[in-house]
Amino acid sequence: MSEIVGVKFRETGKIYYFAPNGLVFNKGENVIVETAHGIEFGTVALTNREIDDKNAKELKPILRKATQEDKNCYEENLSKRKDSLKLAQEAADKRKLDMKFVDSEFAFDGSKVVFYFTSEHRIDFRDLVKELAAHFHRRIELRQIGIRDECKMKGGLGPCGKVCCCNDYMEDFERVSIKMAKHQGLSLNPSKISGLCGRLMCCLKFEDEYYADTIKFMPKVNSEIDTPNGRGKVNSINVLRQLVTVQFGTDDDGREYREYTLEELGITPVYPDRCQGCHANDADDDDEDGDELPTEEE
Repeated sequence: MSEIVGVKFRETGKIYYFAPNGLVFNKGENVIVETAHGIEFGTVALTNREIDDKNAKELKPILRKATQEDKNCYEENLSKRKDSLKLAQEAADKRKLDMKFVDSEFAFDGSKVVFYFTSEHRIDFRDLVKELAAHFHRRIELRQIGIRDECKMKGGLGPCGKVCCCNDYMEDFERVSIKMAKHQGLSLNPSKISGLCGRLMCCLKFEDEYYADTIKFMPKVNSEIDTPNGRGKVNSINVLRQLVTVQFGTDDDGREYREYTLEELGITPVYPDRCQGCHANDADDDDEDGDELPTEEE
């Protein structure tokens, strides 16, 4: 068994794993670690725990618990972000570069400043980097990010009235397609299924597996099926509740609508590679030990 500690470097970022180096940590405690990008200031997101050696990579150790001096240095770096973004944006506008600066990060060890920006085009920012380096007297990195990454960094309230999932708890973006909206019977109006970033809402992915699997054994709308009350035409289906509304009769002799459960129609739900009773509870499964563990900040 190997012991690990989970550390975050951004409030909404990934959790990265380090060896505790013989120390015991509390959640929310600040630590100093060495990553591929140098010495970094992080926050404990997962306390000491053991995992199977087969799931563990060679982990870098946590250097130490953060001191008050470390915290002051980190807060000072954070306080520089607003002014640094303003300066970078003004420098880009002066050169008429199509760049929108979103965020900046000052390395804890003072070695560099990383700027994140969005743009619809590839940008030649070599002269801009030279000017920023001359101003900050540090190495400068400019990283172009997507519109979804901008929303994750800045946050906001989604159409549901809650904080955007990407800014609240999601560590990585997953692929979302219009087919997921069709599975769930949602309006295909872009304004109804798009998030603040203008892309399809991340939450379309959450229940898609259930809908995609369930639709396979639900009768199709406008098809004819046998019911306890005779043969009728499927008028609509409720995938979430697994109910089928059936139409009897025509306009000439009057229409009648009745609702049936799948059991009443003699249909047995069969889900691939999963038990029927636990299908709807997949979101609550906790299988962290089976995941590959990232070992340092990317």
